[in-house]
Amino acid sequence: MAPDMPGEQHSNVVKYEEEFIQSSQGVKLFTCRWVPADRQAKALICLCHGYGIECSIFMKDTGVRFAKAGYAVFGIDYEGHGKSAGTQCYIKSFDDLVADCATFFRSVAESVEYREKARFLYGESMGGAVALLIHRKQPNYWSGAVLVAPMCKITEELIPPPLVLSILWTLTAIIPTWKLMPTQDITDVGIKDPDKRMELRANPYLYRGRPRLKTAFELLMTSLDIEKRLDEVMLPFLIVHGEDDRVTDPSVSKLLYASAKSLDKTLKLYPNMWHGLTYGEPPEHIELVFSDIIAWLGKRSAAVCPEEPPLETSRNSLP
Repeated sequence: MAPDMPGEQHSNVVKYEEEFIQSSQGVKLFTCRWVPADRQAKALICLCHGYGIECSIFMKDTGVRFAKAGYAVFGIDYEGHGKSAGTQCYIKSFDDLVADCATFFRSVAESVEYREKARFLYGESMGGAVALLIHRKQPNYWSGAVLVAPMCKITEELIPPPLVLSILWTLTAIIPTWKLMPTQDITDVGIKDPDKRMELRANPYLYRGRPRLKTAFELLMTSLDIEKRLDEVMLPFLIVHGEDDRVTDPSVSKLLYASAKSLDKTLKLYPNMWHGLTYGEPPEHIELVFSDIIAWLGKRSAAVCPEEPPLETSRNSLP
């Protein structure tokens, strides 16, 4: 990957770098990484961000936390998201989006520096769906996945009535990029902390408009597809989900836990927490969630990761 205007920030503990790459369709995509500055990484974490978000600002705290814990962390802004090229927040094909991520992450995982290390997918919200679909494309490739409030199903209150949906789907073929899809503001219903809500809205790369018709169609079809094929999930995974989430449905995370063929699976539900578990909650809640995630990763990071990662049984955290 030849760098294009790389940005570097150094600290005693974490080194941050940016790089632009070309997708298979010739689209310029932004990538970034946080790596330990003072030691070799013990494993690789590949970030899949949520809808309308990006990696370098919104997921900075996540990247720094993992790098301080000893992980090499790589993220990519999807086409039309963040600093990547493309019509803003327009997903013309979820399959193409997943393929872009899978190709980039595999190029990193197979580099000399990381090819012998355990490799994990990390997906938040819509990024959870991206992670699950990458796993579907590469079923024996990943050591595990951390799924934060994953989009396995969109909650009913965010979906317009059937009659409205029918009209909108008809218009999708005619005006796919139009911002006609009515929905609630995800920032209002997903971020509990008012200061974090203001901070998020100040992010210049946050998408603030209504979902575009084709984007909404792709998200809905993807979530329905994942919901029907939960039993195909085989890799080790940790799901963390707020019980009061009004954006993605905690009950479907329970269904994923119950349906998946994984021998190593853990579900943690957090009472009184919303959708933004790693960003939008009070500091003590965020610390708890990251503590659980890093502990789970730590137990699974020592193994070398060729094609068949080892599986380990763990208990469901549900009562």
